[in-house]
Amino acid sequence: MTGQRVGFIGLGNMGGRMTRCLVQGGVEVLGFDTQAVRIAAAGADTAASAVDVVRNTEVVLLSLPSSRVVEAVMLGPDGAVHAAREGQIIVDLSTSDPASTRHIHGLLAARGVAYVDAGVSGGAAAAEKGELTLMVGGEEQPLDQVRPVLEHLAAKIFHLGSTGAGHAAKLLNNFLNAIALSATAEVMVAGKKAGLDLQVLLDVLNSSSGVNFATLNRFPKIIHGDYLKGGLTNTLMLKDVMAYIDLVAGLGVASLHSSGPLAAFGLAKALGYAEQISNTVVDAIGDVSGGIRLHDQKEAA
Repeated sequence: MTGQRVGFIGLGNMGGRMTRCLVQGGVEVLGFDTQAVRIAAAGADTAASAVDVVRNTEVVLLSLPSSRVVEAVMLGPDGAVHAAREGQIIVDLSTSDPASTRHIHGLLAARGVAYVDAGVSGGAAAAEKGELTLMVGGEEQPLDQVRPVLEHLAAKIFHLGSTGAGHAAKLLNNFLNAIALSATAEVMVAGKKAGLDLQVLLDVLNSSSGVNFATLNRFPKIIHGDYLKGGLTNTLMLKDVMAYIDLVAGLGVASLHSSGPLAAFGLAKALGYAEQISNTVVDAIGDVSGGIRLHDQKEAA
């Protein structure tokens, strides 16, 4: 499998990093992105279109912003689904609606094509190192076939179940990420206003029951003005929270905690941080809390 050329559609923030990991691992990659400069930057060969990628590779990876974009690429009038052929494997690494994933899977299965959904976690830093966590849904056989390719991208690969299960798990994970980030941002702004030493506060939290991914991995940098650029934007985080709400509503599960991150990332988007990394939600909360910044502006400069 790794001796064959792999196709990659969507070489943006995450897809570009994943492609570089493949290329660095000796995999020949044929890539397509609407911004052609990204393809060369990732070290891939350039395809003329998404359809061209599907026609000329056996394994195709997708890393796109939403189900709407995945559907446009796959199912549009010139969609890649029309070029897919029996025996091919398509892996969707996007954050997608599981219902949309199941729909696309059905269309491709009718053509003898395997469609594997693989939500990713770990952000830009893990993507850069090829140390992502993958949450996979779909049949086990195609996953086993494509695993040597995915191992260039991921340190851990979990099979969650049938089609859509990987994307469902991704939305659940992203919601908890959104909760931790937005809640910790609020707490850190409050800590700043209370006159606490923020490094000591983080040491306390990380030794106590308030510990979470944001206290361990995000705020030790943010308090010194490093927002870890390159990760999920506030717009995309808000989109993921809304997708989670749709998912649990369809499952009949009460979402009692969605209002917090919905408000926080909605605020960040409204205040001009829409396309900045979601860690800047702390600045949006600071803006409406008296113009608070966690870090010394001179230190950040």
